[in-house]
Amino acid sequence: MTLAPRLDMHGVGARLIRTWPWLWPILAVALILLGAVPDALAHGVSENDRAFIEGAAGVNIIPYMYLGAKHMITGYDHLLFLFGVIFFLYRLKDVATYVTLFAVGHSTTLLLGVLLDIRADAYLIDAIIGLSVVYKAFDNLGGFKSLLGFTPNQKAAVLVFGFFHGFGLATKLRDLSLSPDGLLPNLISFNIGVEMGQMMALTMILLLMSLWRMSDSFRRNAILANAALMAAGFVLIGYQLAGYFQQGA
Repeated sequence: MTLAPRLDMHGVGARLIRTWPWLWPILAVALILLGAVPDALAHGVSENDRAFIEGAAGVNIIPYMYLGAKHMITGYDHLLFLFGVIFFLYRLKDVATYVTLFAVGHSTTLLLGVLLDIRADAYLIDAIIGLSVVYKAFDNLGGFKSLLGFTPNQKAAVLVFGFFHGFGLATKLRDLSLSPDGLLPNLISFNIGVEMGQMMALTMILLLMSLWRMSDSFRRNAILANAALMAAGFVLIGYQLAGYFQQGA
């Protein structure tokens, strides 16, 4: 499929700063929605899934694959980040490269975090995941080039943030009473499910992105879309930091 060439984003960071006021209405709307449906942003393990995981013993390959796929398809934080990652990727080879880097990072820390019982505050890890969304949107807007004069290594950033995305789920799983019986095959099955869910979600995103890129609307609204993505990332950070400080109150 032939896609339009990448937009010239040179200097767009400076333009974003000049037009910054219109970002605040987006953020205000997001905060209103956040207050209206706080549970929707508490991305983690549902009560039904928690009951199954804590009550299951032995190897459960298919159920854990299902849970992994469900986690990714409903994982708005992962999908927002991946949306930012592929926003200006037009070749399937490049999409595969970046998605693979994210998958490697996500899978590595998910497995090691659970198996080695590495613990960290889930709110802080999820705040970093929100930061990954902000980072990628700002990168797409040419912000680093405008403010710093260079662009950080994009592949390294995707891999590093992939580590945090995987560790975020590991911290949630460690809070559950996981049975040691069949733990490794269950975790591997979960990871396979995560990658299956990721491919399903990305397929839909790429199809919609391909259609959007072939319209004039893409050029008109690319900056606005990434500004909205950045605002969503800030909301995720704020929500998680609020949870972090409330738990210590």
